[in-house]
Amino acid sequence: MKNILVIEDESPVRANILQLLEFENFHSIGAENGFVGALWAQEHLPDLIICDVMMPALNGYEVLSALRQNPMTATIPFIFLTAMADKAELRHGMELGADDYLTKPFTADELLAAIATRFAKHEAAMQHYNSEQKRSKKLQQKVQQLQQYTNSKDALLKQLQQKLHNIVPKLNIAIHLLKSLQSQGQREECLKILQEACTDEIALLNQMPNLQNILTAEDVNILSQFGIVKLTDS
Repeated sequence: MKNILVIEDESPVRANILQLLEFENFHSIGAENGFVGALWAQEHLPDLIICDVMMPALNGYEVLSALRQNPMTATIPFIFLTAMADKAELRHGMELGADDYLTKPFTADELLAAIATRFAKHEAAMQHYNSEQKRSKKLQQKVQQLQQYTNSKDALLKQLQQKLHNIVPKLNIAIHLLKSLQSQGQREECLKILQEACTDEIALLNQMPNLQNILTAEDVNILSQFGIVKLTDS
């Protein structure tokens, strides 16, 4: 059930509006002046406010201005009731954030139509807001996932770089020794020892798309001749 606050200093008018709203299954609250209405708006947080413009102590414009300063009441739909139809006054109310005006005297149908329109527009705005919130949340989740993926990838790259940093000196020494060996048998024996000692490192090395970025082309060719590394098409 929607809650509607009616701020009207004329008792007969206020009573008639409250009776109409109750008949239409709204929960209504009546305030006899602007000061009480402003306080009750912040206490009850109604779904809609109907407020007279000309009231003693605190007029409708001052009520609206005060409520728009509070985030809790700033978005409550607000309908002005006025006996004046002056364009300057209407514009002033709209600039303060009023949603609609009803000129006295008005019919029950006019009031109910204005209320229905405000609720429909407010509901549409809330749906759009909720939709944007969900969309924003999904985007934030995707950003977080991408950040996690990037962090994980960076960590793996750092590990890979560290491993390659350890591999290259070993291979350079092994290649230097292989070049110095004249006997084919000795070279094959050394290659066997190299393969057994560096199995993981060699497997990692073979994952690199371009070994020339790590080893010289000559060294890569030597290792590939003995099946230590595999050349890939560039």
